[in-house]
Amino acid sequence: MNPDQASKVSGASFERAIALFRTQFQAEPRWVSHAPGRVNLIGEHIDYNDGFVLPAAIDRRLSIAARPTASEEIRIFSEQEDSIETFDLKQPFQARKNWTDYITGVFWEWIKRNATPCGLELCIASDVPLGAGLSSSAALEVATATLLEDAWHLALSPTEKALACQSVEANYVGMPCGIMDQFIVSLGKKDHLLLIDCQTNTHELVPTRGAFPTLLIINSNVRHALTDGGYAARRRQCDEALAVIGERSWRNVTLEALEKNKSELSKVHYQRARHVVSEIDRTQQAVKAIQERNMEQLGKLLYTSHDSLRHDYDVSCVELDWIIDRLQSLGTCAGIWGGRITGGGFGGCAVALVEPDAVSTARDHIQAAYHETFGIQPDFFITHPSGGCECVNVDIP
Repeated sequence: MNPDQASKVSGASFERAIALFRTQFQAEPRWVSHAPGRVNLIGEHIDYNDGFVLPAAIDRRLSIAARPTASEEIRIFSEQEDSIETFDLKQPFQARKNWTDYITGVFWEWIKRNATPCGLELCIASDVPLGAGLSSSAALEVATATLLEDAWHLALSPTEKALACQSVEANYVGMPCGIMDQFIVSLGKKDHLLLIDCQTNTHELVPTRGAFPTLLIINSNVRHALTDGGYAARRRQCDEALAVIGERSWRNVTLEALEKNKSELSKVHYQRARHVVSEIDRTQQAVKAIQERNMEQLGKLLYTSHDSLRHDYDVSCVELDWIIDRLQSLGTCAGIWGGRITGGGFGGCAVALVEPDAVSTARDHIQAAYHETFGIQPDFFITHPSGGCECVNVDIP
């Protein structure tokens, strides 16, 4: 496949990864594996609580250009770093507590599965913002895994690949995430959302029929780090609350049952539980609203989800709350249906459901005032549901 033809499909990071590879390694790559970031429309912090989630792959991608070598080394260069990271295939992979763990963890997982390792040179370029809640880490993991399917001759089904990458994040990186990010990066489809049942690890494509509103991503540029304990604490609190209620799964807990157990729970445990139970219900309502083309109802669900994340789950921040309040003040008469924090929280991005001709109004209403209030320049981009990860053989004429 001609790289210029492939890049028209795959985006700017595809071209940059190839150019970086030529510069760093003075050679042509054999493959370019490219994976999307993701935005979760609704269903936050319930993928690790047996809930339903409704993400979409976005049209910003991370790309890895690579070729096999005769050596027993892995050499990795990223456009965001100034040096080449080197790993010896003769030595066990061990986490270095930096960005390379998301890659070497996949090597570790593939070796456990009896792949056939070979030396590799890799160059990484990405258009997925780091630390913004758009799953740059899952994009890196799944792009690496998809590359190894060709390079190390071990192919998995998309679902198996997603679960392997989740294992990397939980058991190698040390981030106890749910399955959502890796699933949507692996299984995303253009013009579709993905309803994932996180209890059964099954999924259903939800088409965005007709003139579905634009997904406007607003990056607060407040950076988050989910490995600093806040995310793990929320997961632990949910497990503790479920144990007090005496159920094996949150899918067995109704709001009525939760209220009956309220006196047995601490205030924090009750709030965490209320978010989980109500968000599971909201996600199912959102799918129905999309199927019925009821954007007003969908927008209300997004705002209610944000309120729950803000007050009950306590993962928002003043900057993101400000953004959502500004969107809500404009309202549906301005073509803005709804919005909410997206991703793990503690900073990052908001997603808004906006009519295409209202995007500039929303941006103008937020941009200058946000900078004046917080001294931070927000970033905006529009996106549409896109395809999942692919690996292209670029040395085929």
